[in-house]
Amino acid sequence: MQESYIHIEFDQERTLQDQVKEHLVALILNGKLPATEPLPSSRRMAGMLKVSRNTIVLIYEQLVDAGYLISKPRCGYYVAPAFANPEMLLGDDAASDATPVQWQRRFCIRPGNERNIVKPNNWASFEYPFIYGQVQHEFFPIEQWRDCARKTLHERWSRHWIDDRVDTDDPMLIEQLRTRLLPRRGIYAEASEILVTIGTQNSLYLLANLLCRPGVKVGLEDPGFRDARNIFATFGADLHLQEVDDAGLVVDQRLEDCDYLYLTPSHQVPTGAVLSAARRKALLQMAEQHDTVLIEDDYDAEINMQDNPTPALKAMDRNSRVVYIGSMSKSISPGLRIGFMVADEELINEARSLRRLMYRHPPANNQRQLALFLSQGYYDAYLRKIRELYRSKLERMVQGVEHYLPGMLGGSVSSGATSLWLRAPNGIDSEALAWRAAKQSVLIEPGGIHFAGEQPPANYFRMGFSAIAAHKITPGIQTLAGCFE
Repeated sequence: MQESYIHIEFDQERTLQDQVKEHLVALILNGKLPATEPLPSSRRMAGMLKVSRNTIVLIYEQLVDAGYLISKPRCGYYVAPAFANPEMLLGDDAASDATPVQWQRRFCIRPGNERNIVKPNNWASFEYPFIYGQVQHEFFPIEQWRDCARKTLHERWSRHWIDDRVDTDDPMLIEQLRTRLLPRRGIYAEASEILVTIGTQNSLYLLANLLCRPGVKVGLEDPGFRDARNIFATFGADLHLQEVDDAGLVVDQRLEDCDYLYLTPSHQVPTGAVLSAARRKALLQMAEQHDTVLIEDDYDAEINMQDNPTPALKAMDRNSRVVYIGSMSKSISPGLRIGFMVADEELINEARSLRRLMYRHPPANNQRQLALFLSQGYYDAYLRKIRELYRSKLERMVQGVEHYLPGMLGGSVSSGATSLWLRAPNGIDSEALAWRAAKQSVLIEPGGIHFAGEQPPANYFRMGFSAIAAHKITPGIQTLAGCFE
């Protein structure tokens, strides 16, 4: 056999056994191992890969059990007949005369042309990652999450998620949301008024798909959540951009002809402003008088560090004019991708039907695992710890910015924020600043992407602190300050 194929660049963060097994399976499926020749002996294979012989013996036996290999006494291990002649892809010659598809003229929409927030995948390699929306890995409750995973795999629980639920959600998760999470925000809903989604953006996509078309007017904050703007634009809605200040969205007569209004009242994205009580009341009155539906994005409600946080706008809704969307991304993990929508039952039913056409329902095993994480008390214990951590980080952030970047704090700082919105002096280009900072291993987010218009202000930027270690905040801000010189 061609032993040149038996070469692996090992990843130190993964087990040797998994990597060797994956490599051999790939060679078998790609037809690289001849069926007429035995694989190298366990001793020789171990020597070639510089791993223990016992590891190779165990892998060979596992591949026999899985049907990839067969063992011939006194001859060794061979590729099983079922995998001896894998299907081969057509070569380049077979397709040389084919006419390529002209995709550019077939696209009906072009979401790839929209401007989006760019976040590097290697953010964790930065010494000072002031990135927004990520978490500090070492504080994630991995043992408790693993315990819920084990319970989910137990026969008692597995029957609840192995079957296709078609268009329904895990009743245990719905009950946890209905009785534990939502009441904290002053929201009391029936199970039929709740839909589980795969995050805030998915909730917005469902709503835009159901409610928007050319001629439908949607009001949005400016600056605001870029992905929300792109989603509503994708479905042809007419967008009205409304400015924000230290009290949140400016509420005036310009909003009166909006069919829908999307807003982030608890912590405005990206400024962090909290919508004032007077404006909340005015919004609800306007919605009633002018037949407007408010879409409330309460994305980080669970990590609010305020002793008495302002209830959700939905809690004041008496006429089903507020559609509430929440997420577990900020409170548990951004990679979990589980969110929820609370609205009038008629809207939820249509959203459920649309969701069924898209992906039926979020993975049922993830729903049950999250339900157990909530019901076992792990979630509330983790929240208490993470709120204290974020409170300490926020204090360091404010102190560091006031000392090393004086005058740049953009407005009031909410005690529930996980980022700071900063305004550099006029003439500073935050894109260039971010580039210089990255060379010093400092990661920040230029702010222009959050504004509408062809020429957004260039001197705003955002610094998140949920992912950076507390002791690195002050030296990180000090290093950033040096990038202004």
